[in-house]
Amino acid sequence: MNIKRFTAPTSREALAKARMAFGDGTLILSNRPTANGVEVVATAEDTLSALDGGAAPSSNPPLLAPKPARTAPQRASQPAASTLDRNPVEEDTEQLAMSTLSFQDYVRERMLRRRHEALNGPAEPQTLSERSRDQEPERERMPAPAVVRHNPLRSIPMDIPPEPPRRRQEAVSTHLAASNSNQQSVMNELHAVKELIEDRFNTLAWLGQARQNPIQSNLMLKMIRAGYSPSLARAVLERMPEDLSAAESVRWLMEVLERNLKTDQAEAPLYEQGGIFAMVGSTGVGKTTTTAKLAALCARIHGPGSVGLITLDTYRVGAHEQLRSYGRMLGIVAHLAHDRAALQDLLGLLSGKKMVLIDTTGVAPRDPRKRDMLDVLDLPHVNRLLVLNAGCHGDTLDDVLTAFKTEGSQQAILSKVDEAVKLGPAIDALIRHQMVLRGVTNGQRVPEDWERADAHKLISTSMRAPAKSAFDPKATDLNFFFSHSPDSVGVNMNMNERGLVDA
Repeated sequence: MNIKRFTAPTSREALAKARMAFGDGTLILSNRPTANGVEVVATAEDTLSALDGGAAPSSNPPLLAPKPARTAPQRASQPAASTLDRNPVEEDTEQLAMSTLSFQDYVRERMLRRRHEALNGPAEPQTLSERSRDQEPERERMPAPAVVRHNPLRSIPMDIPPEPPRRRQEAVSTHLAASNSNQQSVMNELHAVKELIEDRFNTLAWLGQARQNPIQSNLMLKMIRAGYSPSLARAVLERMPEDLSAAESVRWLMEVLERNLKTDQAEAPLYEQGGIFAMVGSTGVGKTTTTAKLAALCARIHGPGSVGLITLDTYRVGAHEQLRSYGRMLGIVAHLAHDRAALQDLLGLLSGKKMVLIDTTGVAPRDPRKRDMLDVLDLPHVNRLLVLNAGCHGDTLDDVLTAFKTEGSQQAILSKVDEAVKLGPAIDALIRHQMVLRGVTNGQRVPEDWERADAHKLISTSMRAPAKSAFDPKATDLNFFFSHSPDSVGVNMNMNERGLVDA
């Protein structure tokens, strides 16, 4: 058999070389990639036809195409003489004859065997006799297919199961997820529109009722002019009985505000109670001065040896010297702690003191250093006292209270009351955030300008008519105060959930 091997950079060039050598009747036996390109093994179909007439007798067993088995009736019907007279050369030629389909089966079998070895490891090679014995039943059951001319440009079919349609499944799942998210967003928007409509109708109904009740509308205007938020004013006045006179309505309002402002009047004062207290808050609210006032009050009752002073303020220039000057006047040593470990050592050293006061660095509510400062104070038995400037705006106080809030007991000190024009914003923030007011400072004198938190005095001071201001609203401006706003809705919901203590 005339079989040649052709090598070229591409398969197209290798096929062209094979056709130039064998003509149109080129039969491709195998092809494989090599380091230099593609290697093609080919022969001519005329070589196979020449084997049918001129092959020499051979005693070797059949290689690929075994002799088809004859059925029993056919063997019985043929005479024995025809079998004896048959040329053995024709039988060998018939066994060795290999059609195009046989070559395709052979190549397919080799490729499948290589794929199986690559996946599962090399297996023991099957002998030619065993392979021909396995193919005989299949060839007996299946009819002989028609010989198809081999097309070298078409890839050999492989019996490989098709891959599952993963891309289609992923596309369908992505489409479903997108549709579900769109539906959820539409539902959220519808709920928001529903809440907006309900809140607006409730506001309009309440304003209509307030216009019909002049006492309620006048009290609402008085609270807003005093600095209280519209949300707290509405939450309080909605619970006011309708059968009260003007004087009784004012008295009822004052009592409700006093009951909702939490103070420590039922407990011992800070300087008599004792403990470890850390002053926290924004810059310039009076933490160092408040620390000195509490130390002086405790030293006056229990003696200078019962008070310990620690400062963590290493950022502000002269902060340590200021507290040390107060300590020298009181006969108390002021210590400096740079980190948490030093603070723990100093607390262990001052564990026998009646009262230990810690002065901290003033940081803004959104300052990144605030988290580090609060982590330093996260020690057992250390109580935080939030110092609030009474003269700040209500939004500023809300921001400070939200930033410095901690779990457990919430305690605050109201400083610079003498500088505040209106106490309504500070009292409003303390009521809404449920803070316990432990004391009030109203000046720079140490320790004279310290007062205990008196709810009745603070509420009365806040409700007194101050001088007229350009920021005071008029009665016709109430509609603008109760226009819809998502934040005000959340505050109203929180106030309704917490509830107010009625008189």
